[in-house]
Amino acid sequence: MGIVEARAGRNAAPGGRAAREFPMASVRLDNVRKVYGNGKVAVAGASFTAADGELLVLVGPSGCGKTTLLRAIAGLETVSAGTIAIGGRVVNGLPPRERDIAMVFQNYALYPHMSVAENLAFGLKLRGLARAEIDRRVAAAAEMLGLADLLDAQPRRLSGGQRQRVALGRALVREPRAFLLDEPLSNLDAKLRVAMRVEIARLHRRLGATMIYVTHDQIEAMTLGQRIVVLKDGEIQQIDTPMRLYEEPANLFVAGFLGSPAMNVFRGRLRDDAGTRLDMDDAVLPLDGLHIADTPLAALRGREIVLGLRPEHLQLAQSSASVPYPQFDAVLEVIEPVGNEIFLNLRLGHTGLVARIAPQPLPAPGTVMRLQFAPERLHAFDAASGVRIATSHA
Repeated sequence: MGIVEARAGRNAAPGGRAAREFPMASVRLDNVRKVYGNGKVAVAGASFTAADGELLVLVGPSGCGKTTLLRAIAGLETVSAGTIAIGGRVVNGLPPRERDIAMVFQNYALYPHMSVAENLAFGLKLRGLARAEIDRRVAAAAEMLGLADLLDAQPRRLSGGQRQRVALGRALVREPRAFLLDEPLSNLDAKLRVAMRVEIARLHRRLGATMIYVTHDQIEAMTLGQRIVVLKDGEIQQIDTPMRLYEEPANLFVAGFLGSPAMNVFRGRLRDDAGTRLDMDDAVLPLDGLHIADTPLAALRGREIVLGLRPEHLQLAQSSASVPYPQFDAVLEVIEPVGNEIFLNLRLGHTGLVARIAPQPLPAPGTVMRLQFAPERLHAFDAASGVRIATSHA
């Protein structure tokens, strides 16, 4: 069976998704640990499943263990504990070539003296496939990735985006049960990164392939992943869909890592005497309308707590608003117009804030501006552990 046919109308499945012509498989990790000889814990018990046909993204800062996990799935790293199964078969003891996966690296690693066609075919020749089968796979991959007119070109003649397509094609021709992609776009400029994100999403939709994609870029994670695994210091922080992670972050790390600009954070003591408020070190955040009685927040009266608010939920105060939202004053420091929206960098006491607003006339930096927010948009976190706290019983 071959790579899914790229020609329109052929092998189409319901909903416009192409039918798969080669098998995919789920990838399951159960309590996988990786501890190096010096005692460094790179991965501290990771458990998750990339379902058959899912595009799962591993995201986190440098050193969080995401690439180590990908290399462990590929068989390039041995695990210290736990099991890895591909298609239901435990592969811990299998070498990379027997795991039936294909990996795309950050470095394209193309052979400079070979043409595009020769680069695509090289791995298949090593596996001893018949010439006709190699030609068929190379032609199908080239057509799908828009490389058909470049098969005779050498890598030095290609753009960065075209080289990345060749690297993807080299994985495609393997017809593996799962694709592993390790920061494949990090060497591209900003414009090409956007274009290649779209191409990878289209490719996944066409193939219906199981893909595990590693990145440190939260924009890539949010736009590509059907689900996202967020990692920090070798530990999984949360696994969920992009919007659930954004709207219901499990802890302060997830809240701050996902979203650009990052979530605004207010740290202080919660009070509800003489009006609900957050007493910060050098400022007060009014919380009118946030009723904490009979909610999990009631037990935190007088204790330190962290409240979060997304930049789009921090708005310029409207005196004519029908609902009396909490309002406070902050100093405007920097205005960042980015076309269809404006980022306002402000300061409340020593706390820096960012508001995302629509384009409009604004006063000069240094002006005191009145802001407002809907209390139901607040996120609450435990000050010590950073764990999310429910703000209601809903």
